[in-house]
Amino acid sequence: MSLLTTDRLILRQLEEKDADAMELLIDDYEVARTTLNIPYPYPKGSAVSFILHRAEVAGDGDGYSFAVIHKEKEAFMGSIGMQINKSSNRAELGYWLGKPYWNQGFITEGVRRIIQFAFEELGLHKIHAAAMSKNPASSSVMKKAGMKYEGTFLQHYLKWDNYEDIDYYGLLREDYLNG
Repeated sequence: MSLLTTDRLILRQLEEKDADAMELLIDDYEVARTTLNIPYPYPKGSAVSFILHRAEVAGDGDGYSFAVIHKEKEAFMGSIGMQINKSSNRAELGYWLGKPYWNQGFITEGVRRIIQFAFEELGLHKIHAAAMSKNPASSSVMKKAGMKYEGTFLQHYLKWDNYEDIDYYGLLREDYLNG
C-alpha cells in the first residue's frame, strides 16, 4: 500500500519502528481515559505485538492501522485505525493522538484522508465511528470530517468501573460523493 498524505501529514501502516514513540505517547492517562480500548497504564512492550497483529489484519484485508506522522518534523503523533466488515462493505474508524499534538487539527486532517481512502480506493459503502459522550473533541473530529450523528447508546461501555455513554457517527458513500 502506498503512503497517504495530506498537507501536514504522512499516513502509513504502523511499523515496528513506531513502537517506542507509540508507547511514550499512548501511556498517558488523558489519552486513555476517553478511548474505548486503550488501557492505562499501557503495558510496556505491548506496542510491538499490537503493530504485528494489525499488520496481519491488513494482510487479510480486514483493516488498517495508520501511523500519523508529522510531515515536517517526521514525528510519530498517533494512529488512525480502520476495521473493515467485508460482509456489510463498511468500516469502523478509531483514532488517538498524543497529547502534545491535541487541538491543532491533525487528527481531523488524518481522518478526512482515511475517509477518502475508504470510499475512493476501497469502495466502501459506509464509515462509522464512536466516541464517549464525555469526549466532545472526538465527536468534533467526526463532524468536521463530514460524519453525521446517528445516536447515543446510554451506559453502553464499561471503562474503569464506570458505564459510559457512547455517541455514534456515520458517513455513507453517497453522502461523501455528493458532499
